[in-house]
Amino acid sequence: MNTPPQFLPALGHRRLAPLYDPLLRRVMREDLFKSQLIASANLAGLDTLDLGCGTGTLTLMPRRTNPEAKVVGLDADAEILVRARAKAARIGLAIPWVQGHADRLPHPEASFDRVLICLVLHHLDPETRYRSLREALRVLRPGGEVHIADFGPPRKLAMRVISAIMRHLEHTADLFDGRLPSMLGTVGFVSVAESGRFDTPLGPLVLLHASKPRHWDAPRVEMVLPWAGQGGQTDSGIALLPGTA
Repeated sequence: MNTPPQFLPALGHRRLAPLYDPLLRRVMREDLFKSQLIASANLAGLDTLDLGCGTGTLTLMPRRTNPEAKVVGLDADAEILVRARAKAARIGLAIPWVQGHADRLPHPEASFDRVLICLVLHHLDPETRYRSLREALRVLRPGGEVHIADFGPPRKLAMRVISAIMRHLEHTADLFDGRLPSMLGTVGFVSVAESGRFDTPLGPLVLLHASKPRHWDAPRVEMVLPWAGQGGQTDSGIALLPGTA
């Protein structure tokens, strides 16, 4: 019997969860980069999934200015969703909150026009990150877009120093090395582009967006990965994920 992957609580430990919102607000310039992420996504009238919503700050932002915005918040952590529901209740907003894992979303194919992924991917190991991006692609409608905010390659000396330290924490190295755009292309996204960049005390953040092809038929996808075996292996030694055939 396979054991589902474990998720990482906010800040790596449940006892630190109350510090998550203050840390993002005061240290990471949260209002700035999340506002730009939402503006770039142009969510008006679109079905939107906030994948890995945490305490719901990003999920709630479009609804504060546009009550008709249709945003669903999803997170694997039931306890963090309790905080999200309480936050929404305090300001009188009704939001669908869903408990689920990023790499096996509980939604049917082509359910959303937009998927937001904010400060989630650096928590995920390479296999789970790949599966999660594939799931984001699956639940998007043709022509829909994924909008991502996460760590990216440094351009300034100070950011290079910080990145050299931070790259050893969690699964940030690939992101600091600038590999996220190629990951998006590998899973099937097109028109990958950068829409913003912010330097923070924890390292550089980059905003990326990409589209699901308008004519998409779930192609077979192969990718060289270090964890071949869980999904089988092709004759060429390339890992083949279950469900991609």
